Amino acid sequence: MTLLPVLIELQATHDYLKVIERDLTSLPPDLAALDTQLRAHDKRLAELDRGVVDGKAQVEKLTKELELAKRLEEHARKHLKTVDQKVKYAAAIREVDERERQRHGLERPLKELAVRLEAAAKEATEIQTKRTVAQAQFDELHQIFLAEHENQVASRAELQAKRKTLEDQMTLAEVTRFGRLLSQRMGKAVVKVESGICTGCRVKIRSPFLMQLRDAKAPMGCESCQRIVYLA
Repeated sequence: MTLLPVLIELQATHDYLKVIERDLTSLPPDLAALDTQLRAHDKRLAELDRGVVDGKAQVEKLTKELELAKRLEEHARKHLKTVDQKVKYAAAIREVDERERQRHGLERPLKELAVRLEAAAKEATEIQTKRTVAQAQFDELHQIFLAEHENQVASRAELQAKRKTLEDQMTLAEVTRFGRLLSQRMGKAVVKVESGICTGCRVKIRSPFLMQLRDAKAPMGCESCQRIVYLA
């Protein structure tokens, strides 16, 4: 079997699958509401997770800075005890005060971070509980929905198997090219040429190209949109 018929059949298989997938993902209002709720939960959990990761990184950084500040303050206090001259004593006092302010300046954000991380953990637990309940409700209703669309579910499985069988007849490069065209050309990788016009981009095909297309031994791409074209 030559490649072009395989590609045409593969495109048709993708088209049928697209229709079935659209029907199976067009959820009824109750399921759609649960799906929206699950997506919102997942989004918020991801936000909280990123916040926790960033918060822990800040805690680690501030903790190191606080440890250094404590050592410097301790050193300043020890130095103060050894000073006996009035001028040096005043400078040592200022040094102790400055080191103490630095320590307090680091302790406050660390405490605030601890509160924020605790609140985030609590919120994440609450959301995860809600998500578990919503997921169970969704799964139950979705099974009913799929049962009501049993024929489409079966057809989807058959078409997926057919797609794999067709792709197995192609090289990796050919499958990659087809997939790239699908994603770049709104799901249409292979199209007809009707009345000298590419039905993919609606551009008129040049006469020399049409002549080459009639005699082509291998699939050819439209000069305008690069989709694989064939004569109707």
